[in-house]
Amino acid sequence: MAPPNPTPPSPSASAASNSDASNTSTSSSSSLPPLSLTSIAAAAAAASSSNQLNCLWIHFLIALCKEVTTCTAADADSTTEALLLPNKAVDSHAVSRVPRPIPKLKFTPVIGILSHPGNGGSGSSNKATKASYIAASYVKFVESAGARVIPLIYNEPLKVINEKLNLVNGVIFTGGTAKSGVYFDVVKSIFKSVLRRNDAGEQFPLLAICLGFELITMIVSEKKNILETFDAKNHASTLKIMGNIDVKETLFQSFPPDLLKKLSKERLVMQNHRYGISPKKFVKNDKLRGFFNILTITEDRKKQLYVSTVQAHKYPVTGVQWHPEKNAYDQSLSATPRSKDAVKVTKYVANFFVREARMSKNRPSTRKVLDNLIYNYSPTYCGKAGKEVYIFS
Repeated sequence: MAPPNPTPPSPSASAASNSDASNTSTSSSSSLPPLSLTSIAAAAAAASSSNQLNCLWIHFLIALCKEVTTCTAADADSTTEALLLPNKAVDSHAVSRVPRPIPKLKFTPVIGILSHPGNGGSGSSNKATKASYIAASYVKFVESAGARVIPLIYNEPLKVINEKLNLVNGVIFTGGTAKSGVYFDVVKSIFKSVLRRNDAGEQFPLLAICLGFELITMIVSEKKNILETFDAKNHASTLKIMGNIDVKETLFQSFPPDLLKKLSKERLVMQNHRYGISPKKFVKNDKLRGFFNILTITEDRKKQLYVSTVQAHKYPVTGVQWHPEKNAYDQSLSATPRSKDAVKVTKYVANFFVREARMSKNRPSTRKVLDNLIYNYSPTYCGKAGKEVYIFS
């Protein structure tokens, strides 16, 4: 027996039903259960005898389309999120991810390098002229760590030298031979200025290299005859780090552990001096012991020990008897080590010193700095000596 035909709904009821179905479909299409093709076909067959079921068939198709659209959109969203990892929550109005420049990172320290008497041809004093020079290797050494150089010309009036000191963030005393006269007096004056500025609360570092190390040893000890003779001309050597030293507080702070070990076993630093001071004599002098801490010692060719690196207890003052700049930037001496590890030594020492200078709060006039930079001079190649120098006369 066939089932009775259903009573057709009134137009108003049908309209309300359509409105409710439409609103339900629009507002919550994703809440409908998953539909299979088999169930849809069965519903279509059963609905052939009824206009009401025909309406349901249309709603089923609408729901299916919305379900497919929702899934496609979800897949697109997940793909977009994957491309935006690791930061998924990205605002459509977000600004560029490029960071804004940090002012202090743009600061370029300026280092004052004291010139040495002579023309640089032999590295010794030239009494026939009033010339002085700075080997270009010291300039490159400083530049490699991101700093610039102002030459402190030793025989200029002291007033001019002091004015230039106000334009820099640190000082280097270079190698050489001059240990008396005007040069010694100027070194002593600058050294005292370094201490005064640090005592006043300003960060103002000093790196004294070879002759510079010898001169500050003489100044601090207050003994001009304190130095001894050693056989260390044109001599590559090791550095023996003292056992009681915490390297984190020294110029070796950034050296990788393997490089620190190699320093004591391989000849990675360049010595080029006839004078120095033995550890025994150093610690016997109360003034030296009270001012400096010995960081490393080294043997000369005759196995005599001398102090090779010191650092002040309370000042950013470091002295090295060796030449950190030569490994990478000076080709004039045959024994200079130039291996990959030796060049690393140059880089780490330069970075240490310039990092110390970056902590200086001194911000002089840009115009005055530019007017005094070493780029206002041209380097000269000394064929006989095999190196570049800046000559001031």
